[in-house]
Amino acid sequence: MSGASEFAYRVGAAARRGANWAQLLKFALIGASGYLVNLGVFALLCGDLGLHPVPAAVGAFCVAVSNNFLWNRRWTFASSAGPVHFQAARFFAVSIASLGLNLVVLQALVASEVVGDLPAQAIAVAVAMPFNFLGNKLWTFT
Repeated sequence: MSGASEFAYRVGAAARRGANWAQLLKFALIGASGYLVNLGVFALLCGDLGLHPVPAAVGAFCVAVSNNFLWNRRWTFASSAGPVHFQAARFFAVSIASLGLNLVVLQALVASEVVGDLPAQAIAVAVAMPFNFLGNKLWTFT
């Protein structure tokens, strides 16, 4: 079985298990909390501490992705058995790849002018989230 066929088989099998949908819900809740953490840290760094928006956004991303990693490791995937530094590196790689997908979809939607910026971001996040979840479930926290 080729790598792509095996991946498609694993995804199909996983979609038929209710526990995986519960994990996806937990993952989404943690993602939502990470979004709030990101905004809070950004507001603190950019507003209260007067940092330029770009480094403030990078700092906010780092805090939010760390928050998301810790909660997903502990609660969503209950994966405390693996080496934390190995899982953290994989989680960060998956997060960056998902961010890349998010940005591609966002740019396409914004350029098309079919929807506004905020709805475009909401759609882009919704498109990227399943890929982020699958990457973490099948690679980071195996």
